[in-house]
Amino acid sequence: MKNIKSLLHLHSKQLLFIILVIAFNFLGYSQSEVKYGIAEIPWEAGLGNHRAILEVPKKAEAVKVNFSWRRHDKNPEKRQFVIINSRTGETIKNIYRIEINNEKCELVFGPVKKGIYNFYYLPFKPDTEWGYYKYGYLDREKSPDKVWIANNKLNDIKELGKLPKAICTEVQARKEFDSFFPMEVITTKEELKNFVDGSDSNYIAITEDRKYPIKMRDQLPLKWIKEGISGSFKGNAMRNEYYTFQIGIYASKSTIKNVRLQFESLKSSNGDSIPASAFTCFNTDGIDPYGNAFAKQVDVAQGRVQALWVGTDISKGVKAGTFSGNITIKANGEQDQQIKIILHVSDEVIVNRGDNEPWRHSRLRWLNSTIGLDNEPTKPYTPISIKDENTLGLYGKEISLNNTGMPNAIKVWNTEVLSSPIRYVMDGEKIDKYSLESSWDKLGTVIKKYTANSDNFEIQTETVTEFDGHLNYKIKLVAKSDVTLSDFRLEIPYQSSVAEYMMGMGLPGTTVPKHHLSKWKGPQDSFWVGNTYGGLHVELRGSTYHGPLLNLYKPEPPKSWDNDGKGGFSIEKKEEETIATVFTGKRTFTKGEELVFELSLLVTPVKEIDSKAQFTNRYYHNGLAPKPKEEEITDGVKIINVHHANKYNPFINYPFINTKEMRGFVDEMHSKDLKVKIYYTIRELSNHATEIWALRSLDNEILGTGKGGGYPWLQEHLVNDYNPQWYSPLEDGIDASLVNAPGDSRWYNYYLEGLSWLVKNIGIDGLYLDDVSYDRRILKRMRKILDREKPGSLIDLHSNTGFSKGPATQYTEFFPYLDKLWFGESFMYDEMPPENWLVEVSGIPFGHMGDMLHAGGNPWRGMIYGMTVRYPWFTDGVTCDPRDIWKVWDQFGIADAKMIGYWEKNTPITVDRKDIKATIYIKNGKALISIASWAPESVEVKLNIDLEALGLNEKKVKLYAPEILKFQEKRTFELTDKIPMIPNKGWLLYLE
Repeated sequence: MKNIKSLLHLHSKQLLFIILVIAFNFLGYSQSEVKYGIAEIPWEAGLGNHRAILEVPKKAEAVKVNFSWRRHDKNPEKRQFVIINSRTGETIKNIYRIEINNEKCELVFGPVKKGIYNFYYLPFKPDTEWGYYKYGYLDREKSPDKVWIANNKLNDIKELGKLPKAICTEVQARKEFDSFFPMEVITTKEELKNFVDGSDSNYIAITEDRKYPIKMRDQLPLKWIKEGISGSFKGNAMRNEYYTFQIGIYASKSTIKNVRLQFESLKSSNGDSIPASAFTCFNTDGIDPYGNAFAKQVDVAQGRVQALWVGTDISKGVKAGTFSGNITIKANGEQDQQIKIILHVSDEVIVNRGDNEPWRHSRLRWLNSTIGLDNEPTKPYTPISIKDENTLGLYGKEISLNNTGMPNAIKVWNTEVLSSPIRYVMDGEKIDKYSLESSWDKLGTVIKKYTANSDNFEIQTETVTEFDGHLNYKIKLVAKSDVTLSDFRLEIPYQSSVAEYMMGMGLPGTTVPKHHLSKWKGPQDSFWVGNTYGGLHVELRGSTYHGPLLNLYKPEPPKSWDNDGKGGFSIEKKEEETIATVFTGKRTFTKGEELVFELSLLVTPVKEIDSKAQFTNRYYHNGLAPKPKEEEITDGVKIINVHHANKYNPFINYPFINTKEMRGFVDEMHSKDLKVKIYYTIRELSNHATEIWALRSLDNEILGTGKGGGYPWLQEHLVNDYNPQWYSPLEDGIDASLVNAPGDSRWYNYYLEGLSWLVKNIGIDGLYLDDVSYDRRILKRMRKILDREKPGSLIDLHSNTGFSKGPATQYTEFFPYLDKLWFGESFMYDEMPPENWLVEVSGIPFGHMGDMLHAGGNPWRGMIYGMTVRYPWFTDGVTCDPRDIWKVWDQFGIADAKMIGYWEKNTPITVDRKDIKATIYIKNGKALISIASWAPESVEVKLNIDLEALGLNEKKVKLYAPEILKFQEKRTFELTDKIPMIPNKGWLLYLE
């Protein structure tokens, strides 16, 4: 009775539409509905992810089948068909196609026996190697035998109708993950026309439960037409749940502009309410990764479907009951439509807002998270102290700003980096006195704004200094008249005693040349000049993407600095001063035109080196088998990096599915006093991500666009508008990822909340980053999350010089928040000079240490910088095993020793050749000496050891080489002996 009363209140056209849908359901489906199911036992993967079960009534030379398979994937007529007798395993020889399209399949096959046949219509070639999927669908089957066609008169339409009929009893997916049912089962054109004709609106709004994400963007699912339009949504929620649901907008008759939702409070009969402010539409509003609110305009093209994901924040304090209210759908030029919302809230309180169960989609609220967005310094940094109006005190640093806002002086501990102030020069312009307009400071950030004027420009400068020694500048020029500026230059004068090494702007890690000129190519957007005592990294900003240079994301040259190819970089080294110059060349301004030159500076080293951690925290990094054996733990393993594509962390950058397995592994390793870090980054996203369809509804904000293709699952479900990325065959399936959209997106917020969840719920001890696309601001938030949730958590970063063109240059701004570097993939260690090792591999000039990778590294040269490979990583045919060197470390007690490298100003050990380098580790009256050769041939060298400085008695000391497997033979030397050196090799010597 209640339903009849509610129908009577509907608009007459709405009522007519519902009646039509009911009639259509009653009349239209009994003839052609197909059952959808999942195979009890998955069949061979190469036969494809889908099949039809065909029942043949009797033995025949040919049988005909005609059924609606309602497919959404492209080009079904181009795929190979395979029909197999389920009992005998025989493959049918002849398949005669009559009509194949997305709606239906009509064909003849034979000869057959009575029984069940499996019809596989999407076979492909599997790829058993991880990387990038290399194959695809199989070519169409061979044409049927001409004699068979003739004998069965298949070219005669009348005779076709006389053939025995095979019946499709079920359409099956190989696994549940492969299934099209119910949201990818399409309607026919006729069904869609009848459905649309029943509505007088230009668009149709249909609500959908979170359990059934809207997937198709150009088709309606059969489910919607069968169920009809209710104009309401009913859901069951719990107290403390972040509840989500969907509203699908189908632009049935014209393009719909600026679709948006207006929320009202939901009220309960018990007097309680869920306020309108508790609702969010993720498609129309959000918070970016830097805490800024934004709105998006949602337009729906004619014939397209747009999913609107709605989140409802149900508080723990709400009373159980049934809450109801309306959501109003608004669009430009369209009549408002209302959706009635009815939420039954139980008395049960759900944990973690529902985040522990991904299917609830409660974690969509993570997209708008501001976790870690504050000014509080991370360890070991301290709040900025204001020593006077222009002098700022930071952890280990002091920066003095002049009246232009530029650094007057930069002191790192006791080393002054600059020889004179950093300056910018505007050729031909006389700049009046600068004035400080405003200054703001809070804990870890100081912001100053300056103004000045020249003859033809107003100049506005904003400088932001942060606790980690990072300074960002935005220099805005506003033209007062039409004018030509011959050049805008940034000049950085370094002390030549500091400017020993450099990298970037076309140069690998090297000694600073007397002169170098570079244009914006590669692209190059940053450089570093300095030594292990002090330095300055400079990034020229202004392109649309500010993250590191990756194979997937390539920053354009900053337009203001590049100036259509006229800009560039030069460096000149003289005896006292080394000047790095960024020039832009001539450009013309029109009156009122504005141009911003943005740059960021980072003072190095960013922190003091923790050599104890380097020699103590030894990594177990074994890709697919992350669990070490007991003897390997005894040999010194302390930290385990769990890569992806294994049973604990199978899905790339989405460690939220096998959480039970991962939690068990973490607990087991913790019981053995080991830390566990996991692979979890942003660049690509697994197709197993629960929220993938919600993310897709955000247009290309989070998932990148592309031509599609790749692994068949992607082609069958996403169909188009995506870019396939990393592929991993798993023990029980595949992981086929998609490229994330370049640049900033709310997925960063989700990623950070995900990190917090993993630390709190899985117990991980940090992250292993394998190339990332975000910038330092996100890493700073990560560091805060780890330090607050679990002090002592670690972050290490891996990169590949093959496409990063010098990862140390690209990732310098990350260094304040990292614990270790692993810049080693594609590094040719035997070909790299010492300065390249020091600057780009070791991390030492920046306050870090690292590990080697490619082909097992070079153990002799690695020890010069305190590095070994990671055990037991397999790379380029080499299994890395540094355990024999670790034993020497432990026997000597290297973790508590003082490391003095050849790069230090005062070292107690030198050698008599420049191409032989030595580093000494000193501890309690004894030393461990590392010597390595960069000489092109075998040579002998004399060690010059200052025994007095070491506190050793010449008459009592001995110098000997312990036996180290695959490293050196046992040998004793006199202090006066010449040490034989083989190219690319060296020694580890005890001096005691």
